[in-house]
Amino acid sequence: MLLKNLILGIAIILPFAVNAESPPPPKAYIIAEIEVIDAATYEGYKSAVAPMVSRYGGHYIVRGGATQTYDGDAPKGRIILLEFPSMKMAQTFLNSDEYRPVAEIRQKSTKSRLFVVEGMPK
Repeated sequence: MLLKNLILGIAIILPFAVNAESPPPPKAYIIAEIEVIDAATYEGYKSAVAPMVSRYGGHYIVRGGATQTYDGDAPKGRIILLEFPSMKMAQTFLNSDEYRPVAEIRQKSTKSRLFVVEGMPK
């Protein structure tokens, strides 16, 4: 019983000790500008990609809401903003074998631009 409690205590404290020594990497953001040219096909992309984003640790912050342009050209469609725990996680998602065929659906059904940007360190 004592050994079990000791192991449990170490398991609880260890993540804090590791995080104290090395700060977490900055978050990363995938920014997409998407002009839909084939709505029916794009719906297939949306339904396929959403659970995939979650599996790779990401989540939607913006998914096609209203935009207001203040300087420069207005976006030619939807703006998507995804947040991932790190640049590596965002890149792993975009380069995955799982996402590749889904990305092809987006590419066939839209004119789009995607960027990955690293957030500020904490």
